[in-house]
Amino acid sequence: METDLKFRPFRSPADPGWDEAWAIYQNSFPQKEIRSLEDHLQALSDPHYTADGIWSDGRLIGILYYWTAPEYVYIEHLAISPDLRGANMGSRVLEAFCRKAGRIVLEIDPPETEIAVRRLRFYERLGFVRNDYHYVHPSFQRPYEPHQLVLMSYPKAMTDEECRSFERFVRDPVLRYSCHGKKERPEDISIFGLFYGNRMLPTRARSRRAMRPR
Repeated sequence: METDLKFRPFRSPADPGWDEAWAIYQNSFPQKEIRSLEDHLQALSDPHYTADGIWSDGRLIGILYYWTAPEYVYIEHLAISPDLRGANMGSRVLEAFCRKAGRIVLEIDPPETEIAVRRLRFYERLGFVRNDYHYVHPSFQRPYEPHQLVLMSYPKAMTDEECRSFERFVRDPVLRYSCHGKKERPEDISIFGLFYGNRMLPTRARSRRAMRPR
């Protein structure tokens, strides 16, 4: 039953389950998509940011880290404990959170591999919509590796203005707690987002324009 799921925010490394949650975080995402411990701890002080541990029957089963904007919730990281993957736990968690949060935005890898296609289908089954905007996200840590992602939204597609708002929100406050928030910022860290109308451009044009610093 979804009712046995509990979302409990972490406040500090002294909280129960912190070590297990940090291990899930580090092992579930590529290095460029996770924060350093220092940046993560600083983000915890931001009122927009919530780092939830997901608990069931007294056990930490996953993490859900998200940002609350005025019009939507941005799920930045969602991961289930490896020994529970394939047990439909991710669906239960996301369904419960969708009922609580309402409007949601999140990112996935482009559906260019079998696992990425399965992930896209997973979110679509839960009512998420793929948005055909070209979207490039910078890495949170050095070395800088801007990477293309796909924006998914629930329960309906994003408007142009929502996309512009989302880009502004990720620039600040989200990227404030990353290597991009440091004073010594190299030129190329301004590469981010860059929406070109409401449809994706041809691949070659996208690649040239998306990598052009603003």
